[in-house]
Amino acid sequence: MKFYIKTKQDLIDAIEEYGIVPFFSNEIKGFSIEENCDPKVYFSDGPGVWEWKGPVILETKCAYGKFFHKKAAYVRKDLYYDLANYRRDGYDFDARVSDGLANYNEEFLYNIIASHHSILSKTAKAIGGYVKTKEKGKDAWQPRKGFDTTIANLQMKGYVLITDFDYETDKNGEFYGWGIARYATPEEYYGKGFAKKCYKRTPEESYRKLLRQLKKINPEAAQEDLIRFLG
Repeated sequence: MKFYIKTKQDLIDAIEEYGIVPFFSNEIKGFSIEENCDPKVYFSDGPGVWEWKGPVILETKCAYGKFFHKKAAYVRKDLYYDLANYRRDGYDFDARVSDGLANYNEEFLYNIIASHHSILSKTAKAIGGYVKTKEKGKDAWQPRKGFDTTIANLQMKGYVLITDFDYETDKNGEFYGWGIARYATPEEYYGKGFAKKCYKRTPEESYRKLLRQLKKINPEAAQEDLIRFLG
């Protein structure tokens, strides 16, 4: 894989050409934005790879989320169908719950997200009781724990992705702080045709397709590293 990120268009081009672009270093040497990025747009107070995440998702309609060992990556839309299929192992979420393959925390948070077209993380936390509240100076109740772990698990298993990032604004209308993730189910994000395209192959066929793609874009990588990365 040969790419170098200096502009937002460089990032878009890399996603469209390679299909899978991890944000951070991993088992495959040189296979990340972190390792192939101009420091001026990686360590920057101005627009850079962190601020480009939302616009890149919207412009490419790619999937973005914690897909590989709970670390973030961009995955081109056509390959995400196979990634979700492989990770779901043929189950939609209701079937996974019915067969006891989803724990209560996953079911609880998934239902919050699935009941919305998309939802900000802070809103999902408020609805789910993950945020601590106070009444008359005393703790009214202890918040639910495990949001970060559960949302990462749902992304890893192919049932949730990040569709954009929203930013807080100051009194002058200027954006500030880190972007707030907006979550949705793939079915909601990609529409009614998602399930048909997702499940058109067996999970094993999708796995082999993804492995071939990883080998194609990382021809010098060891097979065991590709397998370890894919999970």
